[in-house]
Amino acid sequence: IVGYKQVLARAKDAGLRVIGATITPYEGNDGYWSEDGESDRQKINAWIRTSGLFEAVLDFDLALRDPQKPTRLAAKFDCGDHLHPSVAGYKELAASIDLSVFKK
Repeated sequence: IVGYKQVLARAKDAGLRVIGATITPYEGNDGYWSEDGESDRQKINAWIRTSGLFEAVLDFDLALRDPQKPTRLAAKFDCGDHLHPSVAGYKELAASIDLSVFKK
């Protein structure tokens, strides 16, 4: 979160609008997932959603998570490594974006 705040401050000082995006679930990926990492993901996502520091928030976590197991990607959106979206997942991400957030 400290890193996000630094980037936000620099971007805003440069006159840029910043759109935040939540971190997608990745439980099941043996190379990255841990309980500590999941705890951090939850804290960071909550902060992204509620900080009020972004011009808009894209909730990629909500778009791709499995409703029965929100710490995992929904099977239809998982490319198989439990970390990266499938083609259907990327389409879902695109569909979840309200394009009006890109207008000033």
